[in-house]
Amino acid sequence: MSIYEQIGGQETIEKIVDLFYVKVLSDERINKFFTDVDINQQKIKQTAFLTMIMGGQSNYSGKDMGQAHAHLFAKGLTPEHMSALVENLQSTLVEMNLPPQAIQQFVTKFDSMRKMVFSAQN
Repeated sequence: MSIYEQIGGQETIEKIVDLFYVKVLSDERINKFFTDVDINQQKIKQTAFLTMIMGGQSNYSGKDMGQAHAHLFAKGLTPEHMSALVENLQSTLVEMNLPPQAIQQFVTKFDSMRKMVFSAQN
């Protein structure tokens, strides 16, 4: 069973994304990266992306992680910022009372994208 199925599918992913961005936008360590972002469009992309990487059917057709985040290096994106994102995701999943095993799998999968994001920096 995929992580997507374990956590309750599309409805749960959408709730995760909504709560995640509440946390991200209030986090002074990383909210500067979202000041000129259409947050509704961002939520749509993130929902499709998370659905895809968690094993659900997705229409995600965005850029690869390196290309999608390359412009953020000019704003000072560092691995510590990615850690803050992962931290916000994990607290979102805990707040939503997901099973600990699903939380660990979800966070591990999400955090594995870090390498791809920083591939654009080379």
